[in-house]
Amino acid sequence: MESTLLCSECGISFRRKCRLIVHQRVHTGEEPYECSECGKHFREKAALTKHHRVHTGEKPYECSDCGKSFSQRAELTKHRRVHTGEKPYECSECGNHFTKRAELTKHRRVHTGEKPYECSECGKHFTKRAELTKHYRVHTGEKPYECSVCGKHFRERSHLTKHHRVHTGEKPYECSECGKSFSQRSALTKHHRVHTGEKPYECSDCDKSFSQRCHLTKHHTVHTGENP
Repeated sequence: MESTLLCSECGISFRRKCRLIVHQRVHTGEEPYECSECGKHFREKAALTKHHRVHTGEKPYECSDCGKSFSQRAELTKHRRVHTGEKPYECSECGNHFTKRAELTKHRRVHTGEKPYECSECGKHFTKRAELTKHYRVHTGEKPYECSVCGKHFRERSHLTKHHRVHTGEKPYECSECGKSFSQRSALTKHHRVHTGEKPYECSDCDKSFSQRCHLTKHHTVHTGENP
């Protein structure tokens, strides 16, 4: 029977002495392998080899389907799921599958309600870092997305995309009932109430209902006497 070697610190067992020696560096903090380019230290020679590709640009792992190359085997494994459609990470709450563990971690916040990213200006919390980045522009006034036609700037790329249809005339949202097209999804939603008869905006004074909020606002002046 093959003997095992135990770590005296935590009791984990190893079959090979070299693996035990490497593991013990977790406890000692020893990092004997130094990068000659930037001076960063590593516990294992393999980790130094992987890191060194940051400086050399070497990408030895090539995808056999599209030819794209990667510096680490793990990156190639993740990329291959684009071609295979594999989604190995399953949400235990709803059963949705994801190609990356990070995607599952983000999705899980839908169920837990966790919002780890906090705005330093107003304290508002967000589930994703990208959402915080977008929100922060409210405070900084930054508008990094510029219209190439008229030069108008926008805080979010989606706002620029919607605006650009003013110039192109594109109307991608088509009514399934009558075929009429609209440049924005919200406009299609409003229009669709013509066919369904839906009137979600109800007057709190007389219970009269309207299909659009602006119609309710105009109607409300009947009760307030306001003359806008």
